[in-house]
Amino acid sequence: MRERLDFYAKNPQLINRRLAELDREWDIERVLEVNASTLITVSSFMAFVTGRRRWAGVSLTVGAFLFQHAVQGWCPPMFVLRRMGIRTVREIDHERYALKALRGDFAKKPLDKKPAGNKPLDPTLKAATAIAATK
Repeated sequence: MRERLDFYAKNPQLINRRLAELDREWDIERVLEVNASTLITVSSFMAFVTGRRRWAGVSLTVGAFLFQHAVQGWCPPMFVLRRMGIRTVREIDHERYALKALRGDFAKKPLDKKPAGNKPLDPTLKAATAIAATK
């Protein structure tokens, strides 16, 4: 993410576009839930139509994975989704707030005092660096 922030620090005109992309990005929870519900629906329908028990087994397996995820916060398909580059809500939010800091959304108000010392610090770059360092 550090490289991405450096890129947007050099190209601030692209920050709004990236923020819009982040608003449309699906997090891993959403992808997992959509895929699981689709598999359960399709396999249940196929079990009903064909009468084959293996389709019911697919529904049972996916349901067990969803239960495991609800209880433990983890399930085997998450490894696959992470390898596909799907990020968590927290990771997406880290990037979103770092970009907003670069854009100046959290800059000091004009009435605030200037920092002590010879050089004034750039608060937007400092905030973005601090957010990126927490990752």
